[in-house]
Amino acid sequence: MRIGDVDLARIGLGTNRLTNTPHNAAFIKAAIAAGVQMIDTAHSYTDGQSEETIGEALSASTVNSMVATKGGIGGPGQGKREVLHAQIEQSLVSLRTDRIELYYLHRVDPVTPIEESLAAIKEYQDSGKITHIGVSEVTIEQIERARKVVPIAAVQNEYSIVQRKYDAVVDYCSHEGIVFVPFFPLRGETPARAAEIARQHHATPPQVKLAWLLRRSPAMLPIPGTLSLDHLKENLVATEIQLSDAEFNALN
Repeated sequence: MRIGDVDLARIGLGTNRLTNTPHNAAFIKAAIAAGVQMIDTAHSYTDGQSEETIGEALSASTVNSMVATKGGIGGPGQGKREVLHAQIEQSLVSLRTDRIELYYLHRVDPVTPIEESLAAIKEYQDSGKITHIGVSEVTIEQIERARKVVPIAAVQNEYSIVQRKYDAVVDYCSHEGIVFVPFFPLRGETPARAAEIARQHHATPPQVKLAWLLRRSPAMLPIPGTLSLDHLKENLVATEIQLSDAEFNALN
C-alpha cells in the first residue's frame, strides 16, 4: 500500500476519541511501535485534542509513519478558503509539524463548490506545507470534479461489511489507483457467518470483518478507532487472515 512514495501497512488507526492525556500520548507511541503507519485525525476531533496528542507523541519521532488530518466540517461555510486556511494553520501547530503528509477536505460544503475548497487546500500543497490531498464522504462525480483541481491521493468514506453504500466508489478507487480509507470499518452488526469463519481461522469476528475489507479491494486501508493497545494489536493481525473465495462470498 503506497501513498506517494510512502509504503504503508494496510491497517491504520482512527483517533476521533483521542483526548490529550499522558496515557493517550503513550498509546500513540505504542501504536507506532506495534506497526501502525497511518494515523488518522481531524481538526474537529475532540476539540483539537486528538491532533495535539499526536503532535506531542510524534514530535520527536523519526519512525516512518503518516499522519492524515482533515478540515472543513460542521455546516455551511466550513469549506470556504479563509476557514480552511485557519484550520490548516491550527493543525500545523497542533501536530507540531511544518508539513502535513495527507490532508482531506472533511466534507463537501453545501454552499462552497468543491473546486473552491480544494483550490484553497492546494495553496498549502503548492507552498510545501501539505504533501497529499484527499476527500471524504464523496461520490464518484465529486471525486472526478476534485481531480480536475488537484491529484487525489485518498478517499475516505464510511464503509464496512454491512455499510455498502459506496461499493461503486471502492471499485472506482481500485481502478484509478486511489487509496480508499473506510472509516467506521467495524460498525454495525456482525454477519452470522463471520463467527463461524472466525473460528476456522482461530480469529475474532472483528478480525474477519477487517480481513473481508482487505480482500474486497487492494486499495483498501481501514482505520478502526480504538484507545486500547490490545484491541489495536488484534486489529493488525487481521492482515494475516487469508479468506478463501467461498468465505469471502459467504460474507458478501
